[in-house]
Amino acid sequence: MVNIRDLDPDESPSASFGVELRSSRESQGFKQTQFALLLAYSNSHISAVETGRKLPTLRFARAADKVLRTGTKFERLCREVRHQTMLEGFPEYVRYEGHAREIRLFESGIIPGLLQTREYAAELAQAAVDRGVITEEQAAERVDFLTERQAAIARTPPPVVQVVLDESCLRREVGGPGLMGSQLRRLVEFARLPNTTLQVTPYSIGARRAFDLPVHLLTLPDRSMIGYAESQFQGHLDRDYRFVEGQFAAYYQLQGEALSQTASVAMIEQVREGTP
Repeated sequence: MVNIRDLDPDESPSASFGVELRSSRESQGFKQTQFALLLAYSNSHISAVETGRKLPTLRFARAADKVLRTGTKFERLCREVRHQTMLEGFPEYVRYEGHAREIRLFESGIIPGLLQTREYAAELAQAAVDRGVITEEQAAERVDFLTERQAAIARTPPPVVQVVLDESCLRREVGGPGLMGSQLRRLVEFARLPNTTLQVTPYSIGARRAFDLPVHLLTLPDRSMIGYAESQFQGHLDRDYRFVEGQFAAYYQLQGEALSQTASVAMIEQVREGTP
């Protein structure tokens, strides 16, 4: 077992969290067993968090803040830990996304997060749990974090949001017909909003599809542009205008190859109704 007295708080955010938690607990005179009882967690769970062997969740951090009367200290530290587990560049991208004037997305295979229903997102998170990638609590946090992202763009005035989906996003059934039907209905509702555009790139465009990986493009209030792209294991945020400008140009070409919004909604409805 790791001895927390030898744990370097600079080693990682999770190590820093563990050191800070034990320091605060001991300074207030709480024994680990007593502290575990007050937080409604097992003693072994507290030990694992304090030694950096288990990642804290927001629920855990908020409970610790309440018992230790530390405001939002541990919630803030927990968010830093959570950001470390995301793909490189994504936490920074999300901060920009929350106040972007225009958001452009391309996705293949799954519905992009900003358009996911909570049930669809939960199904994807549970699949990650089943693969052993994350824990049940981390899955719940992943869904909550997505809800926070969606709330951040539901502001007045709202950003312009343009989304291009590969046809595979519609055809890949997640969570069964009922759940998928609700998700597809959510896409139709999104397309009806006055500040949105939704298009589908059909399989028939073949090699003319401009992107093979998910792409996120932002236009900020000062008209500067940011691009974020990711693979399964890597993410990359780019603010270099010379590079991002090319991504925007490719995105406009993609929109030109995609179905119109009217035709795209018709395809979504056909898939939802189970027609070819």
